[in-house]
Amino acid sequence: MTVLVIGTGGREHALSRALAHDAGVAAVHCAPGNPGVAAVAELHEVDPMDGAAVADLAERLGADLVVVGPEAPLVAGVADVVRERGIPVFGPSAAAAQLEGSKAFAKDVMAAAGVPTAAATSCTTAEEVADALDAHGAPYVVKDDGLAAGKGVVVTSDRDEAVAHAAGCERVLVEEFLDGPEVSLFAICGWDDERGAVVHPLQPAQDFKRIRDGDEGPNTGGMGAYTPLPWAPEGLVDEVLATVLRPTVEEMARRGTPFTGLLYAGLALTSRGVRVVEFNARFGDPETQPLLALLDSPLSPLLLGSATGTLADVPAPQWHAGSAVGVVLASAGYPESSSKGDVISGLEAAEALPDVHVIHAGTALVDDQVVTAGGRVLAVVATGDSLAEARTAAYEGVGAISFDGAQHRTDIALRAASTD
Repeated sequence: MTVLVIGTGGREHALSRALAHDAGVAAVHCAPGNPGVAAVAELHEVDPMDGAAVADLAERLGADLVVVGPEAPLVAGVADVVRERGIPVFGPSAAAAQLEGSKAFAKDVMAAAGVPTAAATSCTTAEEVADALDAHGAPYVVKDDGLAAGKGVVVTSDRDEAVAHAAGCERVLVEEFLDGPEVSLFAICGWDDERGAVVHPLQPAQDFKRIRDGDEGPNTGGMGAYTPLPWAPEGLVDEVLATVLRPTVEEMARRGTPFTGLLYAGLALTSRGVRVVEFNARFGDPETQPLLALLDSPLSPLLLGSATGTLADVPAPQWHAGSAVGVVLASAGYPESSSKGDVISGLEAAEALPDVHVIHAGTALVDDQVVTAGGRVLAVVATGDSLAEARTAAYEGVGAISFDGAQHRTDIALRAASTD
């Protein structure tokens, strides 16, 4: 196959890398990509938000599959435009992508499907926010209803901080606080009018959203992740498949907006059972990086099966033994601001380490030098027979790389590795 991946970040690099290693894929293209993606795919200039431009490029390349990586193009309907040209697309329609595009919409779907989630109040005025904060109590959970690149949520015991966050959003959800550890569970989803929902869960992962060690500081897009989870309850995936993933896909079809593509369920394992924190409509970043490092099945049949309604004929994904850890290096000032143009050194040294590879997210090429382009810059991913081995290798890779103002967490997978 010829595959076109749309996007610029770490998720798209990881997807392109996995497809480049797939025996069923003859050519990988990425638009617009980044310097890291250029090592595994041919890059093309295109606006990811311009559905017609994306479709035109796919036609010129003779693409057999288009993979739309980021959430914003999905919510904007880019997949719909490409699909209308008769080209298979991995990614939901704009209507189905509202599962991520509007948290209020997602709550409505969950209620209709009987999916367990946090109680929530939708608010558009300061008075409604105040009443909801009183009703739900501290710790306060305030979520921007729309897309916010993973940084639209505030969890705080400071009421003023909660109020200030709400004031900066058009609509927010004020939710009850969910105790317990969080788990990321991705599922490749398809729909067949005869066979119904087809849902292939991936193995669970965990990401680290706060900027600093010990889960301190503001939320980010994610500072690292690991998989599998040695502490996850037995039967967790089967439970979530039965109570969350399948009912959601079936409810979306009942509404006339079938969900195909990647459904991400952010879960809290609370004292009262599993609860959904949020849905996303695409591969998550940074969990995708370690997950794909352990995937022992070819990726293209899963993506194409979802895109063409033939996922039921594709075997469930298989996994390598062992563990994978990804550690993110972010630019100076992130997440409040972002430094750009800082020269990155040590990439080749990190890539030369056994079982280590580097995923580019926010990089650019200036005068033949790789420099930071802001935000989360790189993810160093390593595999190992154990979580401790993978973690050690990942941090060895982190230690080989440097750029001005680089920041990373030192505790990714630390607690889990000590008990694995």
